Amino acid sequence: MRESELWRRLEAELGVDYVRSWAGSQVIADLGGRTVSEALADGIDIKAIWRACWAFLELPDRMR
Repeated sequence: MRESELWRRLEAELGVDYVRSWAGSQVIADLGGRTVSEALADGIDIKAIWRACWAFLELPDRMR
């Protein structure tokens, strides 16, 4: 998965206007207590970031 795909999926769920704010403020335990923005900056695998977001947002299995 590319970073652009991660943002596309998050935008689809959270909205274009909110997604960057959410990604910079919502701490996710599955990312080691990081935000999405911090996880990206720290070089965490993008698929791992998506899986953590998927679980945190309680998205349906089809979105996995």
